[in-house]
Order: sequence, then structure tokens, then C-alpha cells
Amino acid sequence: MERPPRFAELPGRLVMLGFGSIGRAVLPLLLRHIALRPQQIEILKPSARGLASADAAGVRHTAARVERDNYRDCLVPRLRPGDVLLNLSVDVSSRALIRLCQQQGALYLDASTEPWPGVYTDRRLPPAQRTNYRLREDVLALRGPGQPTALITLGANPGLVSFLVKQALLDLAGPQVPAPRRREDWAALAERLGLNVIHIAERDSQSGRRRRRPGEFFNTWSVDGFLSEALQPAELGWGTHERHIPFDAGHHDDGCRAAIYLNRPGAATRVRSWAPHAGAYLGFLVTHAESISIADALSLGPTEAPRYRPTVHYAYHPCDATVLSLHERAGQAWAEPPAKHVLNEGEIDSGMDELGVLLMGPGFGAYWLGSQLTIDQARDLCPCNSATSLQVAAPLMAGVAWALNHPREGILEPDDLPYDEMLSMCRPYLGPVVGVRSAWTPLEGRERLFDEPWLDRRDPWQFVNFRVD
Repeated sequence: MERPPRFAELPGRLVMLGFGSIGRAVLPLLLRHIALRPQQIEILKPSARGLASADAAGVRHTAARVERDNYRDCLVPRLRPGDVLLNLSVDVSSRALIRLCQQQGALYLDASTEPWPGVYTDRRLPPAQRTNYRLREDVLALRGPGQPTALITLGANPGLVSFLVKQALLDLAGPQVPAPRRREDWAALAERLGLNVIHIAERDSQSGRRRRRPGEFFNTWSVDGFLSEALQPAELGWGTHERHIPFDAGHHDDGCRAAIYLNRPGAATRVRSWAPHAGAYLGFLVTHAESISIADALSLGPTEAPRYRPTVHYAYHPCDATVLSLHERAGQAWAEPPAKHVLNEGEIDSGMDELGVLLMGPGFGAYWLGSQLTIDQARDLCPCNSATSLQVAAPLMAGVAWALNHPREGILEPDDLPYDEMLSMCRPYLGPVVGVRSAWTPLEGRERLFDEPWLDRRDPWQFVNFRVD
């Protein structure tokens, strides 16, 4: 059997903070594609449960709850120059961990930017302070010359989808157009193509044998991670083509100013979207860092008055059991669920996670590019993975490899990385990657039952949202 390619070598240690569904998913990929010994990895996790796969691989683990008061004591003795901190936790400040890694000379990666506990649900904080926009600006403010590499928000989305956006732009431009080299050249290409809107269009159709009981919150990845982002204000990159703004929208007066937020949770905001297998669907406008970073990366002109920027947002239809769980939580005024359960790869018996980017504009209609990974394919490709977890784990593995090969690049987002190199490392784990053109728009089928005089049919890609109270 052909040996898997090794993308990088780890001379020191890798500390994995957290070992939930994504930690279990990425561990076999690290051992497969990074030249390292299991003894070079240590897992820090609040409890000793759920570590069977780490034990089987010979990876050390320590039961430790990393918190605001002890994170330095936990991590400073474990991180030397050139070591890697892979942060897959929730409720641990990404900003604090990045600063510590900068001081220690260690590399850093995460799949999302996290605050200390309580920020997302603290009513004393105005909504603008509970946004991913604020978290992103606070982390990017740490940038400076000569810093060790820190790759932030590098999972499936955010992460992989930024690479897919660039590939989709090239697909639309045609083979005669070379790949841009600079950030502003990508934005100019998007403007030239007439790109108005990007949906991160995801439909998770995986289902398991065990039925959800009343009071249980089911998900195919971290329940705590999903509830945190679902209860933040809905956020989206705001395009220069938009003629109307949602009635409850708020703006930011500092930073890149590429996004707006809504005074309601993403879990209570639904948007129309489309994917090739799922067709048209209603997704939740859950806040994600890529909605801001992609919009920022594709902006042209001064920050306060850009000439061009597309609207960018997530349109997430999680698995059916998660939708039922959200509906129940909404009825309970978003109270903490009494029980939580992550459907692991052994429990899921069917379905796929169809995850891609849907680009729309008047010059080309709609174009979806993404992964259609089934649970059976995920099991065959890598142990300990569902379709959802493998789409996250592959970019994380690629990010560790890239950081080891480029250790002094400072704080970078997925939009700053070489999309083609990253995609080449991820592609074997994404199942079918398909690009499909469509004539679909968010206005298709509207007014079938009732008149909607507020619709502006001059702009079929307008942001049309629904309030769910």
C-alpha cells in the first residue's frame, strides 16, 4: 500500500487543547501526514473521558481545565520555540493564547476565535461587543513584524471555504485568466466578474439511529461550539450593491467596516440558499468569521467608503435533529439544554454534509463549488470521522503542515494563505468536489401564496431575511 505523503516535519511538540469531535478527527490525519511520533503530542482536556482513540495511538493526555486563572501555568511549561499549540477548545480566549504563543515562540492554530466564558450571553455588553467582528479585530490588533505563525479560524468554515471562493472565481473567469497574486487583484477579479453575493451554503443531511429525546440537543459536531455561535448576533459582510438595510442592523465604527450585525441571534434568522444536491433550502444566518474576512478581502477602495464589496454570509441547514433541537431551545427562550449529545461517526447511518460556496451575480447567475462528502466516504477515508468532522479536520491538518514549513509569518487568516497549496492537501478528504452552475436566485418561487411588495426585483440577490420570535 502506498505510503501517505508527509507534508511537514515536527521537530518539537504539539499540544492539542481540547479533544472533542474535531480533536478526535484531526489526530489520525496529523499522524498520517506530519512526520512526528505519537510521543510528541500531548492532549489537554478537562476530563479523562473520550480518549480511547488517543490511547490506541499512543498519544499522551492530561486532564486539565484551562481557564483564565491558570492557562499560563498550564501552557508555558509545555511550549518551547517551534512547538505547536492546536487550540480546539471553547471558552478559552484565542487572543490570550496567541499572545502567550508569541511570547514563547510557539506556533498557533485554531478553527474559531473564542473569548473567555460568558461574553456571548452577557446582556451587559451591547450586541456589537458580542460579535465575531469584535473578536476578529481584537486578534488582528496583535499583528506585528517577525512573529511566529498563528493561523486563525482555519477549519471548514471559516477556513476551507476561503480557498473554495478563490477557486470558484477562477472557474468563472475561465482558463485564460491567471490566478491573481495580490489580495487587491482577487477583489478586482470579483468586481470584474460582477460578483454580488457569496453564500457559504451548507446542508447537513446526516442522521443517526438514536432518536432525539425531549430536552436533548443533538449535533454532528460540538454542541457547545454551535450554541455559542448560534446565539451571537447574526452577522454578514455587507455589499456595496445593497440598496436596503435590515431594520435591526447595526454598524461598526472602527476596523475594516466590512460587516454589519443584526440585533437578534443567528439561530432566529433564516435565509434562502441553494446547493446542488439539497436544492433550495432555508438556512440559519449563523455568524462566522469568513462572512467578515472574505468580504474584507474582496473590498476595493477606502475603508469608510469602498467602491466594491460583495455581500457574504453563512446559510447553514444543520442536520434535522439539530433543527429540532434549535426549535425546542427557541421555545425555551434559548435556555441551556439539559442534555447534549454529539452524533459520532459510529452512530450516523446515512447522509452527507454538502458544504460549498454559492457565488451569485447578474453576469453569470449562480455557481456553487464545494464538497459533497457522505458518511460512508468519510469512514473509508479516515477513522474517527463523520462527514462534518473530516471537512474541518483536513484544513486543520493542512494548516499545521503549512505553519511548520512557514514558522515566522505572523497572524494570518485563511484568505492570506495560498489557496491552491491548501486545497491540494485537503482535497483527498473532501469526497466529490463539484462545481455546478444554476439559474436559481433567492427570489425564485416567492409570492406564490402572498404578495410581498417590499421585494426589489431589480436585485434578485438581495438580502431577504425572516424574523423568528
